[in-house]
Amino acid sequence: MAVKSEPGKRALRVLVIANQKGGVGKTTTAINLGTALAAVGEKVLLIDSDPQGNASTGLGIRHAQRKTTLYDVLMGETPITQAVVKTELPGLDLVPADPDLSGVELELGQQARRSFKLRDAIDPIRQSGEYTYVLIDCPPSLNLLTVNAMAAADAVLVPLQCEFFALEGLSQLMRTIELVRGSLNPNLEIQGVVLTMYDRRNSLSEQVASDVRSHFGQTVYQTVIPRNVRVSEAPSYGKPALVYDLKCAGSQAYLKLAREVVVRERDRRAQAA
Repeated sequence: MAVKSEPGKRALRVLVIANQKGGVGKTTTAINLGTALAAVGEKVLLIDSDPQGNASTGLGIRHAQRKTTLYDVLMGETPITQAVVKTELPGLDLVPADPDLSGVELELGQQARRSFKLRDAIDPIRQSGEYTYVLIDCPPSLNLLTVNAMAAADAVLVPLQCEFFALEGLSQLMRTIELVRGSLNPNLEIQGVVLTMYDRRNSLSEQVASDVRSHFGQTVYQTVIPRNVRVSEAPSYGKPALVYDLKCAGSQAYLKLAREVVVRERDRRAQAA
């Protein structure tokens, strides 16, 4: 059963999807969680903050359609509202990326507030009330783009592959989050850790999941994202898995995750009230 939003009672929530390790399902999670949140009634803006632009490609936004990108926004050339592209999915919009974004760190140089460019850009989105969630897909590195995303975000959602070195990489990410809290964004929270690429046939997946849950407790979502061929195929067709094959195990897992995210946010607001 879909979890409905509460009209008139929702403030924008900015979630950065981050992990400095590549190949953990980060962009796949950004695309499909955004799609699933839209499917359960949320209004979502996905910001592609990776110069590879895979989130943009995975949502079917061709390079010819990316006339204005996050690069233009961060360089102060275009308001973020003018960079928004409508996707084919009701309730899900996108700020696309292209390879120009890889030059941001060099071009911003020693500019004042260079770590707050994205936060400043998002302010009009926060004030508009148009969206309930902004998801920021980060590159697989801890560079200025990731720092900007964390400085702009309310919370971090961490995709974690069920593999041997998972906890080691997660510890490094947690140290980065603490550094951002200490110097740029004291209110940054951990929204949750989602286990990805889970293979029930592999005892290592179960062992990693058990270790992560014992270490991070309730921070880890109950939903796990399984290894799934249909999810892997979907980006080559420019579609989220939920559009490519709604009934596959991966799509159903992302729908469950979206409901869990919404419930977790509802509980957070209730505790804060």
